[in-house]
Amino acid sequence: MRRSSERLLLAWLVGVLLGCAASVQLPPDEGAASVALPAALSAPEAMPSPTLLLRAGSRWRAVAWSELPGFAADDWYGAWDAWLRSCQRPTAAFALLCSDVRRLSIASVAEQRDWLQLRLQAYQVEDLSGSADGLLTAYFEPELDAERQPSASFGAPLYQPPLSLRLRQPWYTREQADTLEVARTALRGREIAYLESPVDALMVQVQGSARLRIHEPDGRYSLARVAFAASNEQGYQSVARWLLERGLLRDLSWPAIKAWAQQNPQRIDEMLRSNPRLVFFREEALSGLDGDSGPRGAQGVALTAGRSIAVDATSIPLGTPVWLASSGALPLQKLVLAQDRGNAIVGAVRADYFVGSGAAAGALAGRLKQGLRLWALWPKSLPGGDPGDH
Repeated sequence: MRRSSERLLLAWLVGVLLGCAASVQLPPDEGAASVALPAALSAPEAMPSPTLLLRAGSRWRAVAWSELPGFAADDWYGAWDAWLRSCQRPTAAFALLCSDVRRLSIASVAEQRDWLQLRLQAYQVEDLSGSADGLLTAYFEPELDAERQPSASFGAPLYQPPLSLRLRQPWYTREQADTLEVARTALRGREIAYLESPVDALMVQVQGSARLRIHEPDGRYSLARVAFAASNEQGYQSVARWLLERGLLRDLSWPAIKAWAQQNPQRIDEMLRSNPRLVFFREEALSGLDGDSGPRGAQGVALTAGRSIAVDATSIPLGTPVWLASSGALPLQKLVLAQDRGNAIVGAVRADYFVGSGAAAGALAGRLKQGLRLWALWPKSLPGGDPGDH
């Protein structure tokens, strides 16, 4: 009877331990600590224990790989290229995996998938209330004509950071930069190049970079990239929303906004000044193989069209591989890398999908706004690791 009671007590204790969810919450600046899964549950298709990882802006819920929609159908190669670029500047959480990532760059898709399932754990990203539904938009790199000196056709400047700009300190608003002599003086001589339209200049500021075909006096042209260098640390406001709220425009694509500005020149300044945020740039050479690479994102590596996303870093650390599923005009189920962030990309389940460069990419980016679900893929090999480390 005593042995029977002991066995019953032991069975009850095991049941309690296996049935309890482990939740670990750390201060917002430390992210979350991962919890080691029982060995019996570490196989790729085994259902993990219902462990939650809590971050400042999201919570991650451990799931089985079978819950990732379309996981077996992705071709992986573009994603592996993006991951190799992340390994040029790896975050602490993923640095130890980079030797394997490089070695597996010539492996088969099946071998890459098996390794990923062995070394990483999939976590569905939710907001702090538990909702897994979010929003996917897209961004691109414009390709535009430019000139070094202002002219009747090219009069919209792109600027380097003014010397009076201080890191993370507010500078003058867009309207003040247009109207205050002290701000205008600070910008004088900081021009990189001139575009045809102030709407083009705004588009480059919103997208964060551009490829420029700079026309030379002798008829030739050179190629250059302008990349994000700094901002005036003023809040971003959408000019598209400004137009929509006033009933001035329904088609909110960049070509439509530019056409509206051409038809309403007396209101261009009013529209532009509705967004107080200014972005400043640095110039980079663009030639040879560099021309096939995207601009550098916030992680400091070149973005890969169709495989890089911008995220809210309080939800997903930069450098994290992410499974993305979105339905709508562009159905997507694929592996991507969180390699960028944006001023307007805020929220737990929120991503901006980099679609590439040029007019076709711009047309796609302007149309893409659809539902989203995300799964962060985090190393199993870092018990006590910090998803907030970036």
